[in-house]
Amino acid sequence: MAKATAKKVEETTASVAGDIKNYAHQIWLAGLGAYAKAGKEGADYFKKLVSEGEALEKQGKELVATQVESATTLVNSKVESIKDRIQARTGGSLNKVEEVFDDRVASALSRLGIPSKKDIDQLSAKLDDLSAALKSIDSK
Repeated sequence: MAKATAKKVEETTASVAGDIKNYAHQIWLAGLGAYAKAGKEGADYFKKLVSEGEALEKQGKELVATQVESATTLVNSKVESIKDRIQARTGGSLNKVEEVFDDRVASALSRLGIPSKKDIDQLSAKLDDLSAALKSIDSK
């Protein structure tokens, strides 16, 4: 009887060990399956995230471009407004300053004996007349 009980215990132990080995193997296979599924679905999920990120980036760029364009338009209008106001305030006086400066420079150049543009243009016209007269004399 002791031998039969020992044999039964041995068979039960072998059966339990086999069951544990079988369950461990199934757990291992389940882990491999989960890893494979996560790898496949993870790649698909990654691709989906990339496409959503690209769409969001495009939206962001469009929004930034719109904001930059409106800000540029606003700044340009403000600059033009300020420019117009400055020209309105100083336009007459700037023209007067420019005229006075031109007159003084012309006067200083005249005193130094440097001919003005008007003088050079008159001389050029006289030279052209003389050259034409010489050509007509040479051709006769």
